[in-house]
Amino acid sequence: MLEHYHTGTMTRRSKGLNGLVPGPFVEVNGTDAEKIRVKDGDRVKVTSRRGSIVLPARVGSRVDAGVLFIPFHFWEAAANVLTNPASDPTAGIPEFKVCAARLERAPESGTKQDLGT
Repeated sequence: MLEHYHTGTMTRRSKGLNGLVPGPFVEVNGTDAEKIRVKDGDRVKVTSRRGSIVLPARVGSRVDAGVLFIPFHFWEAAANVLTNPASDPTAGIPEFKVCAARLERAPESGTKQDLGT
């Protein structure tokens, strides 16, 4: 994502950049979206062993089937809630890039986990 840098602490203060990418989303392959009957813009729940977040789906072909992409620039749907806090023993860098996750249609009513827009 070109519009926001790192955690968005600076770029999310920009009206212009926020106009281009105003909030969190998850990119979903069209094949996967069809399986759970989700359309572009529908709210979905992404769950890992560590937590869940609810956010809008961006359905398309930018990610492969079986793969999700969530930018981590948005506190409203903190992707790192889902990821593994383990770190590399040498560099000490957290393993915040990849984890197994389940995608499903979001519940109709808002919940405490409903962090998306």
